[in-house]
Amino acid sequence: MAEDYRIGIEEEYFIVDGETKSALKRMPPAFLEKAREVLGPRVMGELPQSQLEVMSTPHGEAAAARAELHGLRRTLGEVAGEFDLAFFASGTHPTASWQSGKRAPTQRNDGLMHDLQMLGERNMLCGLHVHVELPDADLRIDVMRRILPYLPMFVALSTSSPFWESRRTGLMGYRLAAYDELPRTGLPELFESARDYQAYVDALVAARAIRDSSYIWWTIRPSRKNPTLELRAPDSCTRVEDSVAIAALYRALVRHLVRHPEVNAGIDAVDRAIASENKWRAQRYGIHGSIVDRHAREAVPVAQAVESLIDMVSEDARELGGTAELEHLRTILGGGTSADIQIAVYQEAEHRTGNRNEALRAVKTWLTHASVQ
Repeated sequence: MAEDYRIGIEEEYFIVDGETKSALKRMPPAFLEKAREVLGPRVMGELPQSQLEVMSTPHGEAAAARAELHGLRRTLGEVAGEFDLAFFASGTHPTASWQSGKRAPTQRNDGLMHDLQMLGERNMLCGLHVHVELPDADLRIDVMRRILPYLPMFVALSTSSPFWESRRTGLMGYRLAAYDELPRTGLPELFESARDYQAYVDALVAARAIRDSSYIWWTIRPSRKNPTLELRAPDSCTRVEDSVAIAALYRALVRHLVRHPEVNAGIDAVDRAIASENKWRAQRYGIHGSIVDRHAREAVPVAQAVESLIDMVSEDARELGGTAELEHLRTILGGGTSADIQIAVYQEAEHRTGNRNEALRAVKTWLTHASVQ
């Protein structure tokens, strides 16, 4: 099992009105009940009532994960259509207002809202989470530490949140800018062992700052429920192929770091600080920016950095059956992320109609169609 590096993929979606594509203020109970009846435990509600999360089963083959995600999206779309609803995958909803959102009433959510206050209300954000099976607890912490310099590339490749409350933000990925308002977000600390990490969790739990480690929302974290290391940095990807390609890259990279313990073995506070800067640069510029390379002492274009990463993990991807998925990353680099296409759709529609609201409507229509293709 330890050599399989099985993956599980979780995607968060916005549930929207079928005609206007506006975010729901309240999730219709009958729709949620039907979705759960059809999809079972693979679907669950989120903190905002306008969102749902779907979860794949563990897979050893990327092709199987892709097929399941396509099926989940197709089925969810069919169920939503029965209630005159639709959904789309994007880091932010282009026009939703957080002030009008409603929270799902659960004991956990009530506690979160009491703790987070307005920050919890603003959390109308959707992400892609990828679990890679890694049973050894110390190895999970070791890989979590050494993988930090690569995390900005996952952010850049997944950007799908250029709009917020009907405005262009100027960022390709605004989601993490908003999400990082919350406590226990951003990059994890440089823990040396599972014992150190558990001491941190135990101290917060004992002080009643958190109930358990599921209240730690870093860009990457050890899962509380599963023997996995969970990537949480990416935006929710509009296209299934992007989700699977990013998951395959992450899986191959985890395997590579396990098999090559010398890679980033000496990672230090400077590396972490540079990774934090590069994360911001990925949010701002997406695949069109550059990242700081400490050792080269220069800024390297994201496309070049991704190509180097693909080359580094190509053997691992081949062993895991993910070569085709890595090739799709080059399609993203050449054709753009969801954020690039959203901006292009907006600009074309605004130029054609001269109407900003019509341009935003065109973006939402594209998101809805592209999410189920």
